Amino acid sequence: MPKSEPHPYLDARARWALAAVATGAFCVQLDSFALNLALPVVRDALHGSATATPWVVSGYLLAAGSLMPVAGRLGDLYGRRRMLTAGLALFGVTAVLCALAPSLPLLVTARVLQGAGGALIMPAGLALLTHACPPGRGRRAMGRALGLAGLATVCGPFLGGVLARSVSWRAVFWLTVPLALAAALCARRAAESRDPEAGQSLDGFGAIAATGLVACLARWLEHVADWGWAVGAALIGALFVRAERRSSAPLVDLALFRNRPYVALTVAGAVANCATVALLYVVPWTLQRAEGWSVLEAGVVFVAPAGALAVGGPLAGRVRPGAAVPVIALCLASGAVTLAATTRGTGTLALLTAATAAAAALGVAGGLALTGTQAVVRRERAGEASGVTKAVMTATAGVGLALTDAGADGGARPSLVLPAAVCLATAAALVVACVLRLRLVRGLVPVVGRVLGLGRALISVRSLVSVRAPVCVRALRLVRLLLPVGRRADRRRMDRCGVDRRGVDRRGAGQRQADRRQAAQCRSVRCRTDRCE
Repeated sequence: MPKSEPHPYLDARARWALAAVATGAFCVQLDSFALNLALPVVRDALHGSATATPWVVSGYLLAAGSLMPVAGRLGDLYGRRRMLTAGLALFGVTAVLCALAPSLPLLVTARVLQGAGGALIMPAGLALLTHACPPGRGRRAMGRALGLAGLATVCGPFLGGVLARSVSWRAVFWLTVPLALAAALCARRAAESRDPEAGQSLDGFGAIAATGLVACLARWLEHVADWGWAVGAALIGALFVRAERRSSAPLVDLALFRNRPYVALTVAGAVANCATVALLYVVPWTLQRAEGWSVLEAGVVFVAPAGALAVGGPLAGRVRPGAAVPVIALCLASGAVTLAATTRGTGTLALLTAATAAAAALGVAGGLALTGTQAVVRRERAGEASGVTKAVMTATAGVGLALTDAGADGGARPSLVLPAAVCLATAAALVVACVLRLRLVRGLVPVVGRVLGLGRALISVRSLVSVRAPVCVRALRLVRLLLPVGRRADRRRMDRCGVDRRGVDRRGAGQRQADRRQAAQCRSVRCRTDRCE
């Protein structure tokens, strides 16, 4: 069947969906990091404690990450455009509440609700864009939206720091209100889509268990020494798996985790996201603390890495699904080298050059994790797949900061050595998986067969031994094949040449003459046909 060519353009509804998803993703990523540098100002303005103030950021990220699997499934069940519009409306309303919050507890509460709105925006929006675009164009459109979100990720801390010191920390939230309103109006003009095979009921126990599992996992990854969160995550995870196996309409189809490309892309995307968070923390810290630059100067200089990270999304959208895993492995390996160069670089120019290269590689890897996973799953459950992927990437983001502290020399200066090592190890694991996936071992069997003199009998192992079979089964098949080498080889040769077991040639005169001519032409050249092999 010929492969369908991608449509050269997007229709009007697809363009409205792209505008809504890109703007919504920009708002979600901007408010994720905009208050990182403004927390001291917020604490002084609201007279908060040192332990409660970080929850302004942590509460938002925790709510967004833990609710994304539920939000993705809600989009598949009740409509992706409906969930995207509801998420944008909730995000805008809670942004107003954050801007008007008179105390720190109310601000934290509003931020948790805002995280719930962000959880509805991302998976439902990505799934909506996958269905709104024609075949072959969804990845590119999604790459553009993720590129704008990457730009907000990089510029968010500096923009929030500048607004908090020059205007007010409340201006950060007022900035996203008109953007969320505009995105909601654009989403209303997009085409609706949902999973036609899904029922109208949500797996309630699975939703509660999935939310608790991601929340416990995120808290444990932020505080690795606190094993109580790890035990809670293990127990809730066991209950979740048991419930999903018994449910007739599970929140997350467990067969999703048997999809090897999906799992590989999700894990690689989580590693790339951790490395990106580490990069966004270490480079500004170095510019401000080691080089003595101000927040504004560091933000202006950091435009080059920000642009490189933003370009990564559109580049990821141009990668075909079959090449997603090898390309993301190459990006992680390149990111590991450039992260190490960022740590070892001397001087501002060398630091920014290495940081720009690292941002470009990690931007492509992060974008490819989202665009690639949408291409390797069924379109009907695109919301579920994007929700799980985004939840994993968001929950593991705090590991990047822990690795920078652990890799610091004497705790005085954060380092990117350990994030680079994790990227390199993940890239090596993906390369090994790609080698096994491409069946290179099976390709070496004919060469080994000729060297050992086994001839056509061992060559046929390639067609008899399935890579998907267990190792013990493959070994037994190989032994059974090699014991009667001559008899099996003769039978296959007779079947291939049209001769039955009694030696009677079943071919006609015309076929025999054609075979003679073909054999005469192939005597000096290797022939890959079945008859002359």
